[in-house]
Amino acid sequence: MRKIILSVLGILLIIGAYFAANALIENKKKPRSRINRVTKTVFVDTVVNGRVPIIVKANGNLTARNRIDLFSEVQGVFEQGSKPFRQAQRYRRGETLVRMDAAEFYAGVQSQKSNLYNLIAAAMPDIRLDYPETFAKWQAYLDRFDMKKNIPVLPEITSDRERYFINGRGIVQAYYDVKNSEQRLAKYVIAAPFDGVLIEALVTEGTLVRSGQKLGEFIDPSVYEMPVSVNRSFAHLLKTGKEVVLTDLEGTAQWKGKVVRINESIDQQTQTVTAFVEVSGANLREGMYLEAALQAREEEKAIEIDRNLLTEAEQVFVVKDSILDVIDVKPVFFSDKTVVITNAPDGTVLLARPVPGAYPGMLVKVFMEEETAKP
Repeated sequence: MRKIILSVLGILLIIGAYFAANALIENKKKPRSRINRVTKTVFVDTVVNGRVPIIVKANGNLTARNRIDLFSEVQGVFEQGSKPFRQAQRYRRGETLVRMDAAEFYAGVQSQKSNLYNLIAAAMPDIRLDYPETFAKWQAYLDRFDMKKNIPVLPEITSDRERYFINGRGIVQAYYDVKNSEQRLAKYVIAAPFDGVLIEALVTEGTLVRSGQKLGEFIDPSVYEMPVSVNRSFAHLLKTGKEVVLTDLEGTAQWKGKVVRINESIDQQTQTVTAFVEVSGANLREGMYLEAALQAREEEKAIEIDRNLLTEAEQVFVVKDSILDVIDVKPVFFSDKTVVITNAPDGTVLLARPVPGAYPGMLVKVFMEEETAKP
């Protein structure tokens, strides 16, 4: 009997639990999910349109405007000059840079001079008899003839008969042989064409120098030029005479130069135009690497912002009543880090720094410096 009672109670308990569970399920209310709206703090700037200079950045190496590569046109032994032929040696204009032993060649020139003198002297009796009107000028020529100096110019020939006679005696040919040798003799000595410094010396005293051999490089260190390559899209902005600010890589020194030449040809491989900037000043050196900022022109009613603030749709984010919005702008010029834009109304509050995940309608809070100053 007891077992029957327990079985009935168990069945009733199960049935009651079933109905109670159904009642709980039907009356259960789902809790509403809470949406945590995060308000981001943003940095802003107020638009004040004005004139924005368009600065084209470029770089290059300095080269001396006045420079010469020293080559020998004759053969001889390099001799000791007034100054040692060494790197960093300075010379004044007209001072001897290179001197080579020309004793043998000098003797040959003197022999040719003597031969010319003898030809004219031998023809003087015939000139006195056949061309008495020209005798005086040829006599004066012989009187001016100095073996230690360059030969004087032949007297002017005034008639065909005189010309035939002088050429027939070989005087004209002998004269030009001497002049040619004198020109070649002068090449044994190379003088400095301007004040400068020797930056490369490839020979030393006693070296046998051969014709066509390079001897060194000589530059004027007072004025330099720097070729810079500018993208062809900016070529129309360049003009000669424009001021250029040059800085070193560390940004510790600055010089002012100007554009002196612009190449009319575009490099086919790089699609760039080469402009030449002239600069002078202290602490400049041949081969120095500098960065140039070329002020091409000024854009009216524009501002300059970070490139990351401009979207692909050529829009920028603005803040209106703590809500983000976008406005259309017109980009005018792109540099490495910034962009110059127009069509942004004065007084518009722009984002000063990019906001990750920004979208129109986003709730934001403007950063106020006064808040950071509170204790």
